[in-house]
Parts: sequence; C-alpha cells; structure tokens
Amino acid sequence: MTTGTGADSGTDTDPGADTEAERRRRRAQFLRDLAEARELRDRVQPRRAKAARLRHAMRMRTFRW
Repeated sequence: MTTGTGADSGTDTDPGADTEAERRRRRAQFLRDLAEARELRDRVQPRRAKAARLRHAMRMRTFRW
C-alpha cells in the first residue's frame, strides 16, 4: 500500500530519473538543515562545541597535504 507522499507516490517512473537540478535542490536543503542543527547544538552545548573546534584544529594542524 502506497502512502502517496514524496518520491514514493506510486508512479511508474524510475527512482533514478530525478533531474540533476532536483537532486541538487534537495541536497542544498539538506545541507542548510544540517548547518542549522549544528548551530543550534553549538549554542545549547558551548563546552562541547569548543572541544570539537579544538579537536578539528588539531586534526588540521597534523594533516599532511
């Protein structure tokens, strides 16, 4: 039984037939939501955010190009 929502609307089209523009639009929306969630987490847990920034800085200093 199909629910009729989203990409699974019961059509006979190939799931991989999404246009490149549609895929890019969904990806951009996902990345915006992800960034918003990270900002919210950083505001709510500033100590954890600071520790994460320090860990990231250490990784970048020790990364070999």
